[in-house]
Amino acid sequence: MFREFKEFAMRGNVIDMAIGIIIGGAFGPIVGSMVGDLLMPPIGLALGNVDFTNLFLVLKDGTKAAGPYAALAEAKAAGAVTINYGVFINSLVSFVIVAFCVFLLVKTMNRLKREEAAPPAEPTTRDCPYCCSAIAIKATRCPNCTSEVTPV
Repeated sequence: MFREFKEFAMRGNVIDMAIGIIIGGAFGPIVGSMVGDLLMPPIGLALGNVDFTNLFLVLKDGTKAAGPYAALAEAKAAGAVTINYGVFINSLVSFVIVAFCVFLLVKTMNRLKREEAAPPAEPTTRDCPYCCSAIAIKATRCPNCTSEVTPV
């Protein structure tokens, strides 16, 4: 069983998948930071100085302090029940960016695989029109039925 597992784990596809998962795990926080720290602040500024992480809807005031709450952290500290749609917007933008990056990566890999594929080799044989056996492409006579054939 150990030998079979070793063969499975050492196959190229499994190693490639593991590397992809590790890189994807490291890529997620980078994209999250890019969205939260670089993209959303200018978008929020353009929309009237809105901080998307602080967009929330209070369903029930907290037990420690009553609303209104200026920030999501303040509402959570008070124990309020909230719908955090601003955090959802950030997550949605992060997902779109990651999906687009994965699309570009797959598109590039597919293009590279197509370029690597060698063009099909020129045929070296053809069928005899009389006996249908394979003969050399430049043959003038079939070696099997001895019929004369026109060279290609």
